[in-house]
Amino acid sequence: MRTFNSDATTTEAAVATDTVALRRSVAAGAVGVFVHWFDWAAYAYLAGTVATVFFPAENSTTGLLAVFGVFAVSFGIRPIGALVFGPLGDRIGRKRTLSLVIFMMSGATLAIGLLPGYASIGIAAPVLLVVLRLIQGFAAGGEFGSAASFLAEMAPRRRRGFGVSWLEVGSLLGFLAGSFVFLLLSTGLDDDQLASWGWRVPFLVSAPLGVIGFIIRNKIEDTPEYRTLVAGDSVPRSPARELLRSHKRQLLQAAGLMAAMHVPFYAVLTYLVTYETDHLGHSAGSAALLSTVISLLGLVLVPLFGLLSDRVGRKPVFVGATAALLVVSTPAFLLMRTGLAGTWIAGLLLGVILAAILGTYAVWSAEAFPTRTRQSGLSIAYNVTAALFAGTVPYLMTVLISATGSTLVPGPYLMVFAVGGLVAALSLRETAGSALLHPGDVSEAAAVEAR
Repeated sequence: MRTFNSDATTTEAAVATDTVALRRSVAAGAVGVFVHWFDWAAYAYLAGTVATVFFPAENSTTGLLAVFGVFAVSFGIRPIGALVFGPLGDRIGRKRTLSLVIFMMSGATLAIGLLPGYASIGIAAPVLLVVLRLIQGFAAGGEFGSAASFLAEMAPRRRRGFGVSWLEVGSLLGFLAGSFVFLLLSTGLDDDQLASWGWRVPFLVSAPLGVIGFIIRNKIEDTPEYRTLVAGDSVPRSPARELLRSHKRQLLQAAGLMAAMHVPFYAVLTYLVTYETDHLGHSAGSAALLSTVISLLGLVLVPLFGLLSDRVGRKPVFVGATAALLVVSTPAFLLMRTGLAGTWIAGLLLGVILAAILGTYAVWSAEAFPTRTRQSGLSIAYNVTAALFAGTVPYLMTVLISATGSTLVPGPYLMVFAVGGLVAALSLRETAGSALLHPGDVSEAAAVEAR
């Protein structure tokens, strides 16, 4: 009887320890993603005001700088950041790159909040703004790979899907927080106040959040898997070269999963607002409300789908979601034509499918790569597919609808990426509950010691 009680107590202590460790790792991993998406949303919503402050219409040079800056900040610079921070994290550890990228993002964000406008320092203002946005984008290129690798390696094996899914909860929370701050500013200030000082508020608020995130990340230990590589003298000297030489298949598979996430994410949470107002005749308020509700739904469903993937496997959840996207996409946009109620039903249905994809793609991608090249693979696959497919969604939708005259174009477009996601998913093995140290990561003796 004593043995039973002792075993039960030990089990309860282990569960409590796992829970505390999971919470700590989630806070460290997701805080940078939150800060990044808070800044992204605030900048996107305040773009008109920022343009009047930094890019006066009468100056064609600053207009060109504005176009270049928006493009570069959005996605163009991120693959370069991924090529730097991904391999760097595989060489020096997840903790150091997590701290470095949030320090860079927060420093640039604070500088933007304090930056004088064109009226004060002339052409230097837009030039400096572009430089700072480039720094933010460069650092953002290292955020996902660092955070996803860290969360996957720190989460308890049987709850890894749940732990990593909080990365996307951080994204959604950051996006919603940025939107909410913009709502407060736009309703509480007039145009002159917004242009004079109000636009600075989100950037100044974001900087302390980044400092808090830096402190959290700086205090954590690096992951057990990375420490095992160090102990076994198995840290790769050239992880990017190793990735491209030995793990091209996993890189392509992860890219397929991520492209199947990026396109519906931007189609449902950003482009759908424009689609509703431009092609369905709905009010901007109604469109924004639906986007907010879909995001709130995601906050609840994403970790639940992550937890479900721990129970039944990554493949059933992701394959089911992408198969549903393939079947539902075009009928959903047909349903939107029937009126506001149809738009809401279709939007919420697409939101549920998106939540299932968000809850599983990151953890499955992380488990596909060996520890030696995990951060490199995640960073490169995520940011290259983002640059190619995510940022182009609004532009391509506008061009294709104009060229074809059909407002159903987004449906078949989503179907294409659903097929790509299905092909990648069906080619991957099930990895739920698997060890993250792969054969070849370390010597057999070190691997046994790590267990």
